[in-house]
Amino acid sequence: MLYCFGAHIFCVILSLASFPGSLTRSKQECSSKHEGKCHDKNKALKLKIIAIFCILVTSMLGICLPIFSGAVPALNPNGDLFAIVKAFASGVILATGYMHVLPDSFDDLTSPCLPERPWHKFPFTTFVAMLSAVFTLMVDSFSISFFKKKLSAVSSEGGDPREPKELENVGGYDHHHAHGMLVTTGVNAEQLLRHRVVAQVLELGIVVHSVVIGLSMGASENPCTIRPLMAALCFHQLFEGMGLGGCILQAEYGFKVKAIMIFFFSVTTPFGIVLGIGLSKVYSDTSPTSLIVEGILNAVSAGLLNYMALVDLLAADFMGPKLQSRVRLQLWAFVAVLLGAGGMSVMAIWA
Repeated sequence: MLYCFGAHIFCVILSLASFPGSLTRSKQECSSKHEGKCHDKNKALKLKIIAIFCILVTSMLGICLPIFSGAVPALNPNGDLFAIVKAFASGVILATGYMHVLPDSFDDLTSPCLPERPWHKFPFTTFVAMLSAVFTLMVDSFSISFFKKKLSAVSSEGGDPREPKELENVGGYDHHHAHGMLVTTGVNAEQLLRHRVVAQVLELGIVVHSVVIGLSMGASENPCTIRPLMAALCFHQLFEGMGLGGCILQAEYGFKVKAIMIFFFSVTTPFGIVLGIGLSKVYSDTSPTSLIVEGILNAVSAGLLNYMALVDLLAADFMGPKLQSRVRLQLWAFVAVLLGAGGMSVMAIWA
C-alpha cells in the first residue's frame, strides 16, 4: 500500500510538470547548479564510481548494525545504549528533513528557470510538505485502526492476541521466530504492528529522497561538488541507516523482509547515481520538468521524514515509560538528539 502511494505521487508530479506554462523556460539566463570553474567530466566520473561503492558499504553497515546487534548485549533493543543510539539516529533523520531535503526543494521550486507564475507566487515547497505530513498521519492512523480491528476480532474469537495471523499481512511475519520474540521481549501484537508501520513509512520517505539525491549527484560533472557531497552522504547513510535499522529490529520481521528492506535502503542512492550517470547526456538540472519533479519529490520526502522523526521516533520514545521514568537517561537521549541533528546540519555546508 505504501509503495503504491509512491507511484501515485509520480503521476501527480508529472501532471503538474506538464501543465501549460510550466515547460517554458524563464527569460532569465539559467546556469547549472553543478557547473563552475571546477568542471572535469573524467575526474567526476571516477569520483562517482568511488562514491557508489563507498555509499553502498556505509549504507549496509549503518542499517545492519542495529539489526545484528543481538550478539552484543549492550546493544539490546531494551538497553540504555540502544535508546541513546536511536535518539542520535533520530536527530540525524530530523536534520535530514529540515536541513537537507527541504532547502533543496526550495532551491528547485524557486529557481529562476521556472516561470514567475505560479512557482514564484505560491510557497509550493511548504504546501506540499504540509500535505505530505498530513497524508503520512492518515496512513499511520488508518493502518493502525484497520489492523487493530482485526486484532480485536482474533482476541474475541479466543485466539492469542500476541500472535495473530493478520500480522502476516504486515510484511514478513516469521511465525516461529516472532512468537519467541514476543514472549521474551514482552511486545504485544499492537505494539509490534505499530513498529512495522513506522518502519515501512520511514523507509518509503528515505527511498524517495535517496533516489533524488543520487540522481542529482550522478548528473554532476563538478568534482569540487562531488567530493564533499560523497563524504556527507556516507555520514548521512550510516546514521540514517542506524535509525531505520533500529525500527526494523523493533518490528521483528522475518529474515526475508529484513533482507528486502536492507537491500532497498542500501541500493537506492547508488542506483540514483548510476541513473544520473546514464542520463547525464540528456538530463538537465535546470530544465523546468526536472526542477519541478525533484522539488516536489523532495518536499514530499521532507514532510514525511519530519513527521516520522518528530512523531513516530522522538515523541514515541521520549513520551514512553522508559525515558519518562529515568530523567538521567532522558537527558542523555536529548544530548544524543542534539548531536545527531547538529552533526547532520553541519554537513549541509559541504552538501
